[in-house]
Amino acid sequence: MRRGALLTIALAALGGCASGRPPVLADPFSRELAAPLAVFSIDYWHAMLETSTTMEFVPREFATPAVDPTSGRVVVGTRDGVLRSVGVEGKVRWAVPTPAPFFAGVLIRDGVIYAPGGDGLLRALKADTGAMLWSYDCGEELVTVPVLADGRVLVASQSATLYAVDAADGKWAWQYRRTPPAGFILRGASTPVVREGVVYLGFSDGHAAALDAKTGGAIWDRVLSTGTQFIDVSSTPGFDASGHLIVASYKDGLFALDPKSGDTVWQSSAAGLAYVLVRGGVIFAAGEDRIGAYSAETGKSIWATPLPDRAGQQPAFASGLLLVPTGKALLFVDPVSGRILRRFDPGKGVTATPGVYGPDALVLSNLGFVYGLHVTQPGAL
Repeated sequence: MRRGALLTIALAALGGCASGRPPVLADPFSRELAAPLAVFSIDYWHAMLETSTTMEFVPREFATPAVDPTSGRVVVGTRDGVLRSVGVEGKVRWAVPTPAPFFAGVLIRDGVIYAPGGDGLLRALKADTGAMLWSYDCGEELVTVPVLADGRVLVASQSATLYAVDAADGKWAWQYRRTPPAGFILRGASTPVVREGVVYLGFSDGHAAALDAKTGGAIWDRVLSTGTQFIDVSSTPGFDASGHLIVASYKDGLFALDPKSGDTVWQSSAAGLAYVLVRGGVIFAAGEDRIGAYSAETGKSIWATPLPDRAGQQPAFASGLLLVPTGKALLFVDPVSGRILRRFDPGKGVTATPGVYGPDALVLSNLGFVYGLHVTQPGAL
């Protein structure tokens, strides 16, 4: 398929995000610096941490902020081990201390917050007060945003285990475990995706699996990558327009799998990718040194953009733009061309994936500040 056709597909997949306004022309011979594109505005910001962390050399915040739809409050866990609910005016309504940092965001459903702890506890709390409803001790550092499916909460650990716990009372239902490889692995784990009663996810030992959501039994379990170093299939799976399951092996590239059998439909040799985000016929994938777009039909590259700060994390979409955290900044990327439109660095950068709510994005900086950004197409502010 030609590049022009692929870009057309990309525009269609993003819901026609291209602006109908005429382009702003610049004098190519002018010596004046071009004005930066206005793609976001800051609506508010709040400090989460009670103590100053400016002396930390490389601070990192990993948890995606979430919004309680009932109260409108922001709920986020930070590296000081505290889970907080903060009002729009910046007042902390409640705070729950825990003994370890948070490495993943919370899930909020029907007035209940499901919080994965770095101490291994999965907690269920009342969203309005923070009161504990139940907790389940997984015994392993929890690193994914919980997923609710058929009355159960699913969460994955850094130690390659997926836990299923009853949402009503926190009782263990089942777990599925792989053994991490002996060598180096990536930080984080694959967040499970549930579709038609089947749980799909990857593991740090190079496997991808489909599990029965009721029992945890394997429908299929496929080896995508072998070895001892960085063979992770840590990407959150996605489905393309044809229904193929898309995952990334850090060592061996992108895979399109038949979701019923796990058989390979195609494999791309684009190594070094750890995160995928699928939109229709286009796969957006981020890794250590780049963000790229790939054809979901063939796996061929549409565009690739080097990341100046390296360490690309899970991207998100807001107002038709790619938001890519890199550790040192949050990048706003044009999904059609791969052009970096703006950088947002509130100090010490951004590592956590933003929480997106329509045109608004919640961004947790590495210094522990939550920013409310309103994201628009360039020139639309």
